[in-house]
Amino acid sequence: MNVHERAARVLSVLKQDYPAAGIALKFVEPFQLLVAVILSAQCTDERVNQVTPVLFARFPGPNAMCEADLEELEKLVYSTGFYRNKARNIRESACMIVERFDGRVPNTMEDMLTLPGVARKTANIVLYNAYGVVAGIPVDTHVKRLANRLGWTAFTDPDKIEQALMDIFPREEWGRLSYLLIEHGRAVCKAKKPLCNACHLRDFCPFGKEG
Repeated sequence: MNVHERAARVLSVLKQDYPAAGIALKFVEPFQLLVAVILSAQCTDERVNQVTPVLFARFPGPNAMCEADLEELEKLVYSTGFYRNKARNIRESACMIVERFDGRVPNTMEDMLTLPGVARKTANIVLYNAYGVVAGIPVDTHVKRLANRLGWTAFTDPDKIEQALMDIFPREEWGRLSYLLIEHGRAVCKAKKPLCNACHLRDFCPFGKEG
């Protein structure tokens, strides 16, 4: 069984095990999603979902966020960690959206990557969930770990992992793939104590067979 065949089997199993896999961040429009994804770095989605209602009530859109007092913004996002960088990137992104993109979060990878604090992972999440644009595959710590353990790539760089996954999976699967892997990473393929004996992917996983 080659890597493409194994990947197809894995995807089939994951779809059965996690039929509701999808984004956990709460938002009502693209700018809110962008802010939530920036805040989610090194922070749980649950915590972000606790912070954003108050944040968006105070600064409901890019115009208001661009004019936000930085210290107030830092206090509002403090509990998400790395609050100074996050607050600065959110405000600077809001200003760029207002000044360069007519107040609308851009819907292309090229434009998204010009926003402060936005790399490919953030851009992929926003493009797919806000606009239905499939430009790539978001690679977080769970996706990185599972891609390595499942033998799909030996790379550690997120951009190289993304490219490897894009080469293996058909484009129509890119959007949902990350969420399936994240669910499995949280539930079974944990970082420190993976539950290999209970894993439905063990027959297709080099790491599981060794364990």
